[in-house]
Amino acid sequence: MPEPNQRTPAGAAVNPPPPLLAPLAFLLAGAALISFSGVMVKLTSVGPGTSAFYRMLIGGLGLSLWALWRGQRFWAGWPVLGGALLAGFFIALDLFLWHRSILYVGPGLATILANFQVFVVGLVGVLYFRERPGWRLAVAIPLAMAGLWGLVGSSWPGLGPSARLGVGLGLAAACAYSGYLLTLRWSVRRAGGLKPEANMALVSLACALILLPDALQSNTGLAVPSLADWVWLLIYGLACHALGWAFISLGLMRLPASRAGLVLLLQPTLAFVWDVLFFGRPTTWLEAGGALLAVAAIYLGSQSRTQ
Repeated sequence: MPEPNQRTPAGAAVNPPPPLLAPLAFLLAGAALISFSGVMVKLTSVGPGTSAFYRMLIGGLGLSLWALWRGQRFWAGWPVLGGALLAGFFIALDLFLWHRSILYVGPGLATILANFQVFVVGLVGVLYFRERPGWRLAVAIPLAMAGLWGLVGSSWPGLGPSARLGVGLGLAAACAYSGYLLTLRWSVRRAGGLKPEANMALVSLACALILLPDALQSNTGLAVPSLADWVWLLIYGLACHALGWAFISLGLMRLPASRAGLVLLLQPTLAFVWDVLFFGRPTTWLEAGGALLAVAAIYLGSQSRTQ
C-alpha cells in the first residue's frame, strides 16, 4: 500500500482520505446532548419562561468562558451586535413557543414539529433567494405532511384543546427557528473575524436578556425552588446548549453536508425516544410510522440546498 503522497506506478498521487471518526463522534455527541433538551424542560418544575431564560443565560456564560479561554474577542462592530440581537430575538421566540409546546404535547412531538423549520427555510430560499428547490424538497414536503398526519392528523378529532394548541405552538416554533437560522447565517457571514463560539455566546446572552421579562412575569419568577431544579437547569444550559452546540460546530467543520444532516437527525429521533422511555408517551404504530416519515422528510428537506 503506497505511503501518503507517494506516486503509484501509473504516476497518480495517492492521498489518504480525511479522518472522519473524530468529527463524526463530535456530531453524534452534540446531537445526543441536544436531544435531552426537552427532557430537561419537562423535569424542571420552573415555568417555561424561566427554564428558557436560564438555558440561555447559563449556556451563554459557559460559551463566553470558553471563548475567553481561547483568547477570542467579542466586538466586531455594531452590525455584528445588531445581528446577534436579532438572532437572539428569533431564538427567544422559538424557545417561548417550543417550551409551551413541550408542556402540552411532550418533548418528542414538540421537537419533531420544531424541526419542520427546514421547510420554512427552504421556501424562503426559493421565494426570496431564488434558489432552485430540486426534487428533494418537492418530495420532502408531501412526505412531511404524511408524517404529520400519522403523528397527529389521524387522532386530531380526539385531541383536547391543549394538545391541539401544543401542535400549533410546535409548528409556530419551527417558523421562529427558521428566522433564527437565517439571521444567524447572515450574522456569521458579517462577523468580521468573530469566532463562532464568541458569536454564539453573544446570541445566547442577547436571547437571555429578551427572555427576562417573560421569566419575571411567570408564577415563580426567577426563583428556582430546589437543588434538583438547579441540576436540571445546569445540565440544560451547559450540556444541552453550550457543550452540545460546541460539539456540533466541531463536527460540521469537517464532515460532508449530506452526512452531517443525516447524523443531526439523531436529535429529533432521540427526543421522541426519550419521551416514550422516560415519560411513558403512549405511541401507536401509526404515530411511530408518522414520526419516521417526518424525520425522513426533515432529512430530505435539509439536503435540498446542498446538491
